[in-house]
Amino acid sequence: MPPKQRRQSRHLPAFVLLALAQGPNHGGAIHSALQERLPDLKVDTAAVYRTLQALEAEGELSAAWDTAAPGPARKVYSITRAGRLRLDVWRQDILHRLEALRGFLADYDKLPPAR
Repeated sequence: MPPKQRRQSRHLPAFVLLALAQGPNHGGAIHSALQERLPDLKVDTAAVYRTLQALEAEGELSAAWDTAAPGPARKVYSITRAGRLRLDVWRQDILHRLEALRGFLADYDKLPPAR
């Protein structure tokens, strides 16, 4: 049975911070980058914007309106020092989870075959 397409991830803030650590961007471009990076994860636009708002409210992102480009103004987000520190915390959390998952896989591989 193929895996189902997964919905939102609890790690969405980590992926948003990572995208912005690579350079400032607006919400639509961040959403596109996440869809490209995580094709098996269904990331909806509203969740990305809610995450951006929450990270900005927590001081992990700053934002400024870009009115230079043609079309409507875009809110461009940048990671702050606090955001970079939070990204470091996410990295440690993910490393810990990977270690636990590798342990699971190693123990699973030692099981006798199913009958």
